[in-house]
Amino acid sequence: MVAYGILRNREEAEDAVQDVFIKMWEMRKSLDKYNDPLALSVTMTRNKCIDRLRKWKFIDNKEVNADFPEHDNSPSPFDELVMSENIRILQEIIGKLPQPYREVIELKEIRGLSYEEISQLNDCNINTLRVNVSRGRKLIKEKYLNYIYEKRRTEETAGKVL
Repeated sequence: MVAYGILRNREEAEDAVQDVFIKMWEMRKSLDKYNDPLALSVTMTRNKCIDRLRKWKFIDNKEVNADFPEHDNSPSPFDELVMSENIRILQEIIGKLPQPYREVIELKEIRGLSYEEISQLNDCNINTLRVNVSRGRKLIKEKYLNYIYEKRRTEETAGKVL
């Protein structure tokens, strides 16, 4: 679990743990010198994973992937459609928020202003702004998830009718 948490790659994590097991096996006669061999193994695993990450930094990705064509990271037409639909839904939800939440969400999330800038514009307390942004985000999340849930229910019902 420690190795995977650091490396985010199952095979690499398994290799790191195996290396630590081998090292622990080689140290088996001297393990009684340590207060907590389990803690020692966790520390060794963490260090082994960090070493592996350091090695990865020095690998030139272009050199490794020289035989493969460049990957096109642009969104597919379907992804673009989904994104535009999500933007439309979120704009609609934000437009229906109560005034104090709608205004701070638009200033903070859409226009990208800092809390200090919003505070100066509205002549209000920064902590109040933070609370309103947090509550606004929560309302947006609830309404968006509710929209998605209702949409799926409608699609499932339509599928059963057909």
